Amino acid sequence: MSLYLRIAWRNVWRQRRRTFLIAAGMGVTMALLVFYDGLVGGFEQAIYGNAIQLLGGNIQVHAPGYSDKAGRKPLLPMENPDAVVAAAEAQPDLVIASKRIVTGGLVTNREGAFAISIVGIEPQKEGRITPVSENISSGRYLLADDGDMIVIGQGLATAMEIEVGDRITLVGNSTHEQTRQRTMTVIGIYDVGVPSVEKNTIYVSLAEAQSLFGLDGQVTEVVVSLKQIGLEPGVMAAINASTPGYEVMSWETSIPDLKKTMDMKTGVMGYMGVFMLGIAAIGILNLLMMAVFERTREIGVIGALGLKPYQITFLFLLEGVLIGVGGAVLGAVLGTLLNGILGIYGLDYSQFANLTEYTALINGSIYPQWAPLKVLQHATTVAIIAALAAVYPAIEASRREPAEALHYV
Repeated sequence: MSLYLRIAWRNVWRQRRRTFLIAAGMGVTMALLVFYDGLVGGFEQAIYGNAIQLLGGNIQVHAPGYSDKAGRKPLLPMENPDAVVAAAEAQPDLVIASKRIVTGGLVTNREGAFAISIVGIEPQKEGRITPVSENISSGRYLLADDGDMIVIGQGLATAMEIEVGDRITLVGNSTHEQTRQRTMTVIGIYDVGVPSVEKNTIYVSLAEAQSLFGLDGQVTEVVVSLKQIGLEPGVMAAINASTPGYEVMSWETSIPDLKKTMDMKTGVMGYMGVFMLGIAAIGILNLLMMAVFERTREIGVIGALGLKPYQITFLFLLEGVLIGVGGAVLGAVLGTLLNGILGIYGLDYSQFANLTEYTALINGSIYPQWAPLKVLQHATTVAIIAALAAVYPAIEASRREPAEALHYV
């Protein structure tokens, strides 16, 4: 095997400039894919990470049977939610674990009635991470002891033509389907740049929600927020092991549209990456085909010396793989270096914050993430594509009859 590698390595560098250009082409293509993966990771943390915190955290824990009625946002109290919080807080990847009450309802004033989601929160915990607290455009965020105080979105405030200090009526159903209503004072208005959330989600303190819906000391869910996306499976397993019997779901289940958007984006770019590498592989095909014609006499000599056709095929395949591995190493180094530099200094994206609904959640700069498994995946893909590109020239080389090849001019 070592003999084949030495011969293949020597042959690869016979045409140094040509080999370097092809390896560099594959390397630059791979570097762009590695950089793209890092950039996507940065976007996921900057956009989707904030979106996940805005829409309900990385993990949600509910009482048994909740998922069967999830569309109605049922007031299904949890038993011993403090145990779930303690189990989550024992995990090193945790940011916060907070208790909530989430249900549907209406807010009304002279402008009409508007259907909304009512979220009772622990402000002292969620205020540290939620985009809502960071984007209060008027008034202030909730405090733990706020009574009949409410925080609403800018979209809803505009539709109801209200400002901070105005009073509106909040209507919902208790656990026994009894209608509850309370007049609330708008203490703050948030503007996160996501109209679909601003028009449909209002926040009250957990104590106020418990009082309004007759859930004295009870909650309907525990929200777990983690340091970054992708850590959910391990934390979910730990919660299930410590506090069995609850329904534990990640944002991928509770926010399927967001998951579908991420998968679609990743899938499209994956196909584009293979296509780009395929174009670069044409260079390997061309290089090795030229090598077959240029080295016809040499092929005849090694065939006459006893090298079998399959061994000649293997030799040319090795040459293609070596070029691919060289391109993969170059691409991995360039891509990782680029991600590392931008991971420190960031990529200013503030001018594109209004490009789409969710890009409004970017706080300024994007910091690419390093994904070693994806680097290895791309490197393997490069090597495989290089080997496939070398198959046809290798077969052509093995078909040369030694007697004819020796007389080739």
